[in-house]
Amino acid sequence: MTPRKVLVVDDEVHIVHVVAIKLRNNGYEPITAGNGQEAYDLACRENPDIIIADYMMPVMSGLELLEKLRENEATKNIPFILLTARNFAIDDINQQRLNVSMCITKPFSPKELLRNIEDILYQKELVNQT
Repeated sequence: MTPRKVLVVDDEVHIVHVVAIKLRNNGYEPITAGNGQEAYDLACRENPDIIIADYMMPVMSGLELLEKLRENEATKNIPFILLTARNFAIDDINQQRLNVSMCITKPFSPKELLRNIEDILYQKELVNQT
């Protein structure tokens, strides 16, 4: 079975590195980007199973990335986890409108993030089976 692809997007290199290691050690194929535009191009090309993106990034924020992904037929249904600093919350209306799978506040536990990824992908599989 081919490993599931997880696109990890953050301008903080150490976060991308830690998350990528955790994913690789648990059988996932991490794909990484340092900003929203790079992530959008990768998402269109690689069709990841799930995307984890920081809210605050240069070039294109995580929210702008998500809006652009949702407008594209090929990427509109990819589950999306938004990483936010304590001060930057996304309101419930936008969270529903943009179909954000989950918001996680930094700092976060990579182990907890992995558990959330597994839960979201499991739920997606259940929906696809019906």
